[in-house]
Amino acid sequence: MQRRVFLALSATLAAGAALGGLTYSNRNNQPLLLSARDDAAGNHYAVGYRLDGTQVFATRVDARCHDIHMHPERPLAVFVGRRPGRESYLIDTRDGSLLQVLHSPAERHFYGHGVFHHSGEWFYATENDTRDAGRGLVGVYRVRDDRLQRVDEFPTHGIGPHQLLWMPDGDSLVIANGGIRTEADSREMMNLERMEPSLVLMHRSGRLLSKEQLPQSMNSVRHLAVARDGTIVSGQQYEGDPHHAAPLLAIKRPGEAFQPFPLGEAQREVMRQYTASVAINDALRLVAVTAPRGNRFFVWDLDTAELRVDVPLADCAGVAAIEQGFVVSSGQGRCRLYDCRSGALVSQPLSLPAGLWDNHLRLA
Repeated sequence: MQRRVFLALSATLAAGAALGGLTYSNRNNQPLLLSARDDAAGNHYAVGYRLDGTQVFATRVDARCHDIHMHPERPLAVFVGRRPGRESYLIDTRDGSLLQVLHSPAERHFYGHGVFHHSGEWFYATENDTRDAGRGLVGVYRVRDDRLQRVDEFPTHGIGPHQLLWMPDGDSLVIANGGIRTEADSREMMNLERMEPSLVLMHRSGRLLSKEQLPQSMNSVRHLAVARDGTIVSGQQYEGDPHHAAPLLAIKRPGEAFQPFPLGEAQREVMRQYTASVAINDALRLVAVTAPRGNRFFVWDLDTAELRVDVPLADCAGVAAIEQGFVVSSGQGRCRLYDCRSGALVSQPLSLPAGLWDNHLRLA
């Protein structure tokens, strides 16, 4: 299967380059790509680009950001501070104006992820309680007059939470508890022999709905994607022996248990015990994963687990679904669009700045 994918890619690269531009039905209505990015001097930016390379904004910020979430109705996005971030940034996506610097409360820090509620009135962010290092919290923020005010918090029923996303009902959250304790302002892992990773479903009031774990306690559940039918896919980062066969991708289908996704051994090995970003293309029923340590980008059929794409991509970072397939960024090379609509994969470089992109991107 891997050889067939490479042959298909080689045969169609020239066709992708010959496209001369993006294949949107409306080129004047291109998605806005939002991501965090550094420059060569190490300065941090919240950026927005059209996929044709047009820069909408590049706003310099004091701290490195990780994930981004758009307001459901207004031109607002929160660029969430990377763990252990003390600042996040509310940006006007029309011109990049910095509307607000969100400071974490004393004895709290951000874990890199957050989501707006579909009503637009609330924002939820994963946070660390540094008094009880690693105790996961969801910080609750009220949205008023283009500003966010922290009004509440509740536990994630786990340790070291990372990504959180909405389930299709719009009022239940799925949370990846990484299981790793860290102290304030530190990324040092304090409990590798006693990790407690878990996948939690909870109501946005904080009420626990379910909590499940994978067999290996050192397999940190980190990143998530949710399909329209409620299927959840998680990407893991394994902190144990590099030679252990840890399931680096897992799935929870509606009504079923949280369990390993059937990866091929060749794909698992090349990931080098680390996944970075996960995305689901609902229309095509595909799930994509970036593995930057292995310099590899993968796509599987969500229903059959058939491997559809296995291609090299240096330090591949963020991934997001688009009509044709997926857009992928890179920490070292060019951002690319992968057209997955037919058996012959088409890969197209995008006219975006090369390298220095963070591990997440969003298309708005």
